[in-house]
Amino acid sequence: MTEQKRQQGSGERAIGETTSEGLIPKHGGYRKLKSFQIARLAYDVTVRFCDCYIDRFSRTKDQMVQAARSGVQNIAEGSKASGTSKKTELKLTNVARASLEELRLDYEDYLRHRGLPLLDAEHPALVRFRARKCGTLQEVQTWVSEEMALIRDEHGQERTGTDIDRSSSVNVGGSPCQSLNSACLAANGTLSLLNLACFLLDRQLAAQAEAFEKEGGFTERLYQRRTQARKRQ
Repeated sequence: MTEQKRQQGSGERAIGETTSEGLIPKHGGYRKLKSFQIARLAYDVTVRFCDCYIDRFSRTKDQMVQAARSGVQNIAEGSKASGTSKKTELKLTNVARASLEELRLDYEDYLRHRGLPLLDAEHPALVRFRARKCGTLQEVQTWVSEEMALIRDEHGQERTGTDIDRSSSVNVGGSPCQSLNSACLAANGTLSLLNLACFLLDRQLAAQAEAFEKEGGFTERLYQRRTQARKRQ
């Protein structure tokens, strides 16, 4: 089965594909979904980000972590519910999408309130980030460390024992508004993950809606099975 087919619907089968499945079709394959994998990574990074850069007594910290968690959990719950309710799957996938949109706005607010730049998608740092295809929190942290090292080298600053400096900011291109620090890089990297996750969920929702329209849900399948059973009798 192709990657495109795996990503359609809840990730278990393609729209219109004929199967010999029973009344309850195969479901719950959310761990193979790219949207789930990216959302979970964004959740892991968000927990670490909030521990490092958000006041532990701030409501924002709890809200960001909960929004990230909601994105992950609702993708999984929707996938598991798809066996008996496509309507529930659609609803929960949409909740996941809304939660990640809320989290995306929180990161944008963080940057704006601190005068830090929201990097363009083609910024060299983000191009390198996407090329890495990070799959773990540690890989994201390594990217931040290496980007900070590049900035220090570019400006002739002495390298320290650690490449991550949470407090310092360095001007890029001589413009104060373009200062970059580790928090700024982490936020922009997470935004890149969230942009991808939201894109994938938008496609997932469209595919799920089309499948529901064409094939119906559990009630329709149950009615068809009962009708077929009566005819056989």
